[in-house]
Amino acid sequence: MTGITASGRTGLTAVVLLTAGLMAGCSSDGKGAPAWTAEPGTSPASGAASGPASPSATASGGASATAGATAAAWKVFTDPAKTVSFELPQDWIAQSVGPDKGTLPGAVKIEVKDAEGTYLATLQTGLPEAAAATCAASARKSYVVVSSVPVELPHSGGQGTIDPHVVFRVMQGYRYFGSYGITNLVGGADSKACQLQNVVQGLAGKGNYSFSDVRSLKAFAPDEKVAPAKAFDTLDQAAGYVNGGSEFANVQRMLMSLKIKN
Repeated sequence: MTGITASGRTGLTAVVLLTAGLMAGCSSDGKGAPAWTAEPGTSPASGAASGPASPSATASGGASATAGATAAAWKVFTDPAKTVSFELPQDWIAQSVGPDKGTLPGAVKIEVKDAEGTYLATLQTGLPEAAAATCAASARKSYVVVSSVPVELPHSGGQGTIDPHVVFRVMQGYRYFGSYGITNLVGGADSKACQLQNVVQGLAGKGNYSFSDVRSLKAFAPDEKVAPAKAFDTLDQAAGYVNGGSEFANVQRMLMSLKIKN
């Protein structure tokens, strides 16, 4: 991969080994994921779609036994219309907020924060079609997929799409910028891109949807605000966040548990 500084080569080698066999910007084997992973074609959440029709979350029994997900207890959030549901740690907060302008009728927007009120992710449905980001070839940035696990969700196919995956990807700029989310959009040719979209192309008439920390990851400029995306000094640090941190283990399980009514 080109465009990597000398200080980042060691980290790059480690992460590339994790993502060997990378195809179309997403790996299907989940390498680089923490101890908790899901086998292809299965879901870590059982009964998530049967949660109560209330904007407040309720406890979900049995979820705490999943290896690698460090939260001791989990609950299920379901929107009032029962269009979406997902699991999250018992002390995390899921709150419905007003959907963005331009979204389809019936769209929902849900923000997830940890027990201290720190933002973690947003689920948005009914998103309009958006053109892929374009830029000059010289402006495209190198990226790697640190973690990629398939997940069963409603989606439409076509050119530039794959099956949905829960991913953590890192793009190189003046630092290494990372983001997690669900996507079925191809990242970019030759492991380079202008931006990486954490968006799933939904079924016809339903709009697209996103469940991620940021909807689109890019290489930020030094004077730009990076959060809620992550920033690392090396790729080894990014891999450590995925492989060793409890936050990503819990976020990954939450994203994998998403259920969307067709």
